[in-house]
Amino acid sequence: MTYESPWMNDELRMFRKTVRRFIQEEFSPHQARWRQQHRPDAEAWTKAGAAGLLLTDIPEEYGGGGGTIAHEAVIAEELAQSGINFGSLNQSIVAHYILAYGNDEQKKSWLPRMARGELVAAIAMTEAGAGSDLQGIKTTAVRDGSSYVINGSKTFVTNGWHCSILGLAVKTDPKAPGPRGISLIIVEPKNLSGYSIGAPLEKVGMHEQDTCEIFFDGMRVPASDLLGASEGSGFSQMMTQLSYERLLIALASVATAERAVLITTKYVKKRMAFGAPLIELQNTRFKLAECKTESCIGRVFIDNCIQDFIAGRLDAAAAAMAKYWLTDCEGRILDQCVQLHGGYGYMTEYPVARMWADSRVRRIYAGANEVMKEIIGCSL
Repeated sequence: MTYESPWMNDELRMFRKTVRRFIQEEFSPHQARWRQQHRPDAEAWTKAGAAGLLLTDIPEEYGGGGGTIAHEAVIAEELAQSGINFGSLNQSIVAHYILAYGNDEQKKSWLPRMARGELVAAIAMTEAGAGSDLQGIKTTAVRDGSSYVINGSKTFVTNGWHCSILGLAVKTDPKAPGPRGISLIIVEPKNLSGYSIGAPLEKVGMHEQDTCEIFFDGMRVPASDLLGASEGSGFSQMMTQLSYERLLIALASVATAERAVLITTKYVKKRMAFGAPLIELQNTRFKLAECKTESCIGRVFIDNCIQDFIAGRLDAAAAAMAKYWLTDCEGRILDQCVQLHGGYGYMTEYPVARMWADSRVRRIYAGANEVMKEIIGCSL
């Protein structure tokens, strides 16, 4: 079956070639070392910026590429197809918060430097006691004159090691219950007193991404770093922008599942068992038929969501459906592909093993899939 995404066009096809060549030349040769050191090289960010691979869907007037989410989708697909976990998604997420809620001075100060890779972005929402339940955060930002004084900590911060601009969820009114009193502050934390980073966390997968804990002990930032016109709007800002993040996670899941099916199909045609290639066994063909069918269904679904997002009609429930179902689908497919590889499927020298470990977290971050079902259920 020959299929091409309906949002694809000639300009995006050319862009895909550029992205693929860049990844092959600048990222792939260093992947093993990045996995060992638990982070990409710092210059990877400026190289990506110089190649036009950062903030592709941010307006040109702020240094971005002037494209749509389709450009970010191409990048997400090519990274997934190459098996490389690079934190450019977080760069885009923070940029979209600034674009949607920042004032003109904030946009002109931060976005061009982010597009060039001079600022590496991280989003800091999760805390040890508050993951998918963002209402439970306890990090505080207390107003003191023209500054906020920030105390607390965040965990599971992707790009935490290289971070030079941080989208930080805080309680500006610690006494306010639930989502009230939550605000977003954009911080340039380098060299700030009271700011510290823990060692990169040891994870099951995604070893080339630097994921850290971050600590704030009386860190003082300008009150002008608040995102939005007033305090207390952070929760609604996050709920709105999370659809963008969830959509790109779902897309990466589809692309990874497609790659897994392709790799496994090639493997079973070469791997001999009982005197014949594995593909000759009916169970192998049936299992791959199931995986292929699910990945094709997923592709059509995510493409429809991307078109709806571009048209401005994708709602939070649809984004939750995409994130929940497609990450679950990816898990089923990868588990089956590992099984078809036999013992070699558990060896990290094989791409399918790394993909299996890397993909597991997608069912957790940006809101656990159980929360996605609650969002969908509340929309009924």
